Formats: sequence, C-alpha cells, structure tokens
Amino acid sequence: MFTLEDIESCTEGFDELTKEFKSLEATNREYLAKLEEVGELQGKCVKDISHQRYRLQIINSSLKKLKISDIQKNEVEKLKKGIEQRYNQLVEMEHCLPKENGTYLKIILGNVNVSILNKNDKFRYKDEYEKFKLVLSIIGFVLSVINLCTNIRVLELSFMFLLVWYYCTLTIRESILKVNGSRIKGWWRLHHFISTAVSAVLLIWPNSSCWYEFRPQFMFFNVYISFVQYLQFRYQQGVLYRLKALGERHNMDITIEGFHSWMWRGLSFLLPFLYAGYLFQLYNAYKLFTLARHPDATWQVPVLSALFFFLFLGNTITTSMVIPQKQKEAQNLSKPQVVEDSKKKDVPKNK
Repeated sequence: MFTLEDIESCTEGFDELTKEFKSLEATNREYLAKLEEVGELQGKCVKDISHQRYRLQIINSSLKKLKISDIQKNEVEKLKKGIEQRYNQLVEMEHCLPKENGTYLKIILGNVNVSILNKNDKFRYKDEYEKFKLVLSIIGFVLSVINLCTNIRVLELSFMFLLVWYYCTLTIRESILKVNGSRIKGWWRLHHFISTAVSAVLLIWPNSSCWYEFRPQFMFFNVYISFVQYLQFRYQQGVLYRLKALGERHNMDITIEGFHSWMWRGLSFLLPFLYAGYLFQLYNAYKLFTLARHPDATWQVPVLSALFFFLFLGNTITTSMVIPQKQKEAQNLSKPQVVEDSKKKDVPKNK
C-alpha cells in the first residue's frame, strides 16, 4: 500500500520534471529553428556552387576560343591554374553538403538522403565498411574450409547465398560511399556487380558431376581470396589511420579489391598476392571453359567461364594502369621534400 507521503513525493518529482521539460521544449524549439536555418544555408551553398561552376565553364569556353600571343601566355596559364584551384575548392565544399542519390540508390532506397555531413561520421562509416568486409571474409574462409572437408549440399547453398547477399550489400554500401565523396574507380564498383551475378549463377547451378569437378577449385579460390582480403584490410587500416592522423587524406578513400588512393610505401608487398588472385580467376575461367564440353554441363558453365575471364581482364588491366599513376604521384610528392632537404643542406650551420 502506498502512503500519502509516497504520493506527495511522486507529485513533487513530477512537478520538478515538468520544469525540466519546459527547458527541454525551449531547447527543442531552438534546435528546430537552427535545423531550418542549416537547411536554408545548405540550399544557398548548393545554389552558389552551381552558379560558380556555370561561370567557370563560360570562362573556360571563352579561353579556348581566344587566340593567345606569346606575351599573354603566362597570364592565361595563371588564370587556368586559378580556375583549376577554384574547382578543387568547390569540390571540398561539396563534401560537407547533401548530395542527390545515384540511379542505383534511387532504385534500392528511393530518395532517402544518405549524405553524411560530419567528417568523423564519414570516417566511422568508412571504418565500419572495412570491418564488414573483414568479418564476412572470415566467415567465408571458415565456410570454404568446411566445404572442402565435407560434402554437405546445404552448406554449399548457404555459402553461395552468403556470397550473393555479401556482394549485393557491398554494392549498396559503395554507392553510399560514392555519394559521400569517395573516389572509387568505376571498375571496382562494376567488379562487385559482376561478382553478385557470379554468385547468383553459382547458387542456381544444378547439383551434378560437372559441379563437383569444379567445386574443390572454387572453394580453394575462396580460401585464397579471404586471405588476400585480410591482407588488404591490414594494409588499408594502417594507411587510413596514419593519413587521418596526419590530416593528409580524404576520409572516404577506400580499398576495392586491393586498389584505392594509397601511399606507395608497403604496397609492393600486396601486389603479388593481388596478381596471383587475378591469375586464379583466369584459371577458373579456363577450367570452366574445358568443363563446358562435359556431358552434364548446363548453361551456367560457359556463362561463369565468361564472367571469371571478364573479372580477370578488368582487374589486371585496371591495376596495371593504376600502378604507373601512383608511382608518378609518389614521385611528385617526394620532390618537394627533396628540394626542401637540399635547401637545408645549403644553409650554413651556426657555430
């Protein structure tokens, strides 16, 4: 039974809470006003950036039409550098503004705003993306080893379904990263769409003698890929945290199958493993090509052979094209340091 004193105590507590609630209401009103103000400022920034881009485009077009003399060449070059710098400044401003979803995200999520405006939140999302890949790689590694040691159809199908879900999820997460300023090369996004198709075709491949000839090789392939993805995670996390601490890199730079905007140091260790993985994809394509003549072969076999070959080709070409670019970037980054060091050598030391 409650006493009168207990009821009075509850009443006093509620009255005190009511006073605090009035303060909360005032804070909430202020928050909503600020939120509306932020929305207006965002709209104004987007409009002004669009205006700047439009005017810069007109100036660029005018410069192309002009006939420039040798005397005016220096002035024009200076103007072009200023325009390029302005474009870079506008890009930096856009990183903190909401962006419209791409076509793929519109189909999947509709017009839901997925822009992350806070830099720390962007880094946290990027970090969670890398950890998600690591966790799924470990699960894939375990399931691949179990499937190598056993022959249980349910486990095989579970693993294939996991691959379909994993790559579908990656495509969505990468699209969100793209909206938030990540500089993902188009091929690495396409790579995961193709990998989704590969996993889906494997999932519906009938249980036949043809499948069981390819099965051990495919499971070994997944064991190796899981190992490489672990190496990528270790390398990416080390580079990402170091560059974030130095404030030298964009928070949304990401690793996609081993390549992203990286520092050259340490990458030479990872490259042989990546190329070995690409050669494994080529071997998968060759094995499936030979199996296409098997009596139990279905349409899945030649389709998978073509997809694996396309993955090998795209990975190898893109990686081989990116390496010289990154070597050149590394050389350009080291040049100022060399100049600075030479200047220091020329300065006489105080005795």
